Amino acid sequence: MNKGALALLVHGGTENWSPERWKLRFDGVCGDRRVWLLPNGDCDPAEIHYAAVWKPAQGELAAFPNLRVIFNLGAGVDALMVDTSLPKVPLVRIAVSDLTFRMTEYVVLHVLMHHRQELYLRACQREKRWAPKVQWPASAISVGIMGLGTLGTNAAEALRHLGFRVSGWSRSAKEIAGVECFHGNGQIDAFLRRTDILVCLLPLTPDTRHILNRGLFARLNRNSSLGAPVLINAGRGALQNEADILACLDDGTLGGASLDVYAMEPLPADSRFWTHPKVVLTPHNAADTDADEISKYVARQIEHFEAGGALENVVDPARGY
Repeated sequence: MNKGALALLVHGGTENWSPERWKLRFDGVCGDRRVWLLPNGDCDPAEIHYAAVWKPAQGELAAFPNLRVIFNLGAGVDALMVDTSLPKVPLVRIAVSDLTFRMTEYVVLHVLMHHRQELYLRACQREKRWAPKVQWPASAISVGIMGLGTLGTNAAEALRHLGFRVSGWSRSAKEIAGVECFHGNGQIDAFLRRTDILVCLLPLTPDTRHILNRGLFARLNRNSSLGAPVLINAGRGALQNEADILACLDDGTLGGASLDVYAMEPLPADSRFWTHPKVVLTPHNAADTDADEISKYVARQIEHFEAGGALENVVDPARGY
């Protein structure tokens, strides 16, 4: 019996994430399974049982009558969730250890950057000014992580090992050794009041859209060694109200920000984020995962599924992640 074919629908991305590179990768790991890079007029839509996608156009996936599983090639699935024609089949998000570790590297790097006053020190270097300030210990800083899934949990554990006071907030109750966990709307104020550096790794849902706004920033701790709280967002661009971030940086409500994601990407050349002295900007590469590992992950999941096993990391449509 012929194996169901895999369709690749990949739009945008860097050279390493180009559609042609994905085709070569999947050809290498899928054995005798046919892999179609679409659009391709020779492909029979009825042959497609699986789809591996990145930012497909709305309605594209509805063309496959025998589709069994959709694999999203990135961690965020919000672009798919707004497609009202999306087939009612399991949607699987990518969760490989490489992605997790790269995100933890990013979070630790940027927490340390603000903790160790790197923006100030680099300004001194440019000005050839020898003016060290008192440096507080990690134990003086409370890092709060919004989103305690796989990524948030791993980052929290790494920061705890470095000596930071770490807390976390999530929609539902979680337990992480050595991390004070808060959950739900009833506990978010207590979480924010103790937070000096806020790390956001939340998924994008109707409830979290623009959650990073002035009202939230104003509730962060105002009495830390940092002088003013810091924001690190490596979640999704639509989580942040960008006008509020800029205004809060200007008036001191925020003392600094590291941003990896934006409402519009690529970030427009006229955005003030490019030149703001309190902003560390990165081009949505916090967890720029090894694409070879992703293709192997998808191929393993398909083989396991066809052998009667359960799929891993299936998105709950009701929650949106």
